[in-house]
Amino acid sequence: MAKVFAYHMPQAAKSLLKSKNTSTKNTPNTPVRSKIEQPESLMAQLSFADETLPLGDRRVEDKMRKILTAFNHTHTQTNRLHRKAAEWFPIIEPILAAYGIPNDFKYMPLVESGLQGGVSPKGAAGFWQFMPGTARTYGLKVNGRVDERKNLRKSTIAACKYLKELYGVFDSWTLVAAAYNVGDTHMKRQINKQSQDNYYKMRLNRETGGYVYKLISMKEIVEDPVRYGYTAPRALLALNEE
Repeated sequence: MAKVFAYHMPQAAKSLLKSKNTSTKNTPNTPVRSKIEQPESLMAQLSFADETLPLGDRRVEDKMRKILTAFNHTHTQTNRLHRKAAEWFPIIEPILAAYGIPNDFKYMPLVESGLQGGVSPKGAAGFWQFMPGTARTYGLKVNGRVDERKNLRKSTIAACKYLKELYGVFDSWTLVAAAYNVGDTHMKRQINKQSQDNYYKMRLNRETGGYVYKLISMKEIVEDPVRYGYTAPRALLALNEE
């Protein structure tokens, strides 16, 4: 685990989501369109940790639609994720709140381990897919007898400590998510190399470049399954209504 570095590059201005209230007379000749029918309206609603997509950027919007569509077609797996969300979120959410981490990070374990589980080829394991060294750095026991990466409560606490530390470096939750995926040292190197600290405008490897888009897609399908053709378990529906 590389030591977290000092980083002072000014953050690129975040996209601001503006809503305009316009008055339109409802006449028989004025068609009424639903939000779902307008792709631009959907893009304007998408965000991660209250950081919005850069609207009007065709490359970003096309990529978002492509990844969202890919998630939308994993029918069986997505229904499994709905059940896991209903089971995991009541444990994860209070811990995120206690550490001041945005609630949207609860989708990270679903993206990290929700589909495959087990141990990655590189040795990452558990709900938050910690490497052994990183897990120990943030207080988890990993040895031949016990592996606390597989304890949801303890691993979430460790993840929150790491995420909070990353935010102190990057000052952007979107960059924090990307750095969690690729590593803080690599992320800093790319920011300096590209002279760019807006995640959506950076050129990153395929996995990291699509990581935040996957988090947003997961958030969309779990929070509004009916829009995407799924019937969520009753436990999840009740959780979303709280």
